[in-house]
Amino acid sequence: MDALADLDRRISGCRACPRLVDWREEVARTKRAAFADWTYWGRPVPGFGPADARMLIVGLAPAAHGGNRTGRMFTGDRSGDVLYRALYDIGLASQPTAVTADDGLELRGVRITSPVHCAPPANKPAPGERDTCRPWLVQELNLLRPTLRSVVVLGAFGWQAALPAFTAAGWTVPRPRPAFGHGTRVLLDGLELFGCFHVSQRNTFTGKLTPEMLRDVLRRAAEAAGLHGLTGEIGTTRPPHDG
Repeated sequence: MDALADLDRRISGCRACPRLVDWREEVARTKRAAFADWTYWGRPVPGFGPADARMLIVGLAPAAHGGNRTGRMFTGDRSGDVLYRALYDIGLASQPTAVTADDGLELRGVRITSPVHCAPPANKPAPGERDTCRPWLVQELNLLRPTLRSVVVLGAFGWQAALPAFTAAGWTVPRPRPAFGHGTRVLLDGLELFGCFHVSQRNTFTGKLTPEMLRDVLRRAAEAAGLHGLTGEIGTTRPPHDG
């Protein structure tokens, strides 16, 4: 646990990518009108969740006015609203909302991270920025490996960024590398990898990703991770919410 906490602290102090450093800090200075009274985090956002997680969710990068504002993954934006509601629905989160880093939210058996830890302009990290950030993910995977049994990767960018990290962390990734797709399931040396459309507004507002589609992938990943003993009957802890 201390090793992962130390990794999170080191991630939070990273300044390796000048474009991302400039952008995240500019956003933190100028803010959005709705959050004018906030003191933005404005730094790289580390992973969130227990050090002995059996399941990992890999996103893309923090949102400029979400994680970059609050300092916690998927906290304070619409994407996080969708993700944490689904985790709550299947018993893996203590509450359905994520508003601030000190709102009391706890994850049960699952951790959330991303291949890029700084908010990028237009939500699009450059390939070089993705590659520069990869060693952080590799280190996180190495620390989680003793307990990690399943991973859900959100979106094609995350998929493309994560597969080389799994290789670098010692897992054998099939060649050619498996293509991303919603519902894709790949076995990596005892670790089950699941693809899921990203919880971006572009997907959730258009119906490309529905709450039930998201719950289904998360539920299957939780079952693969053996989380029944931690959460009870996955998917039946409370009525699903599709609003």
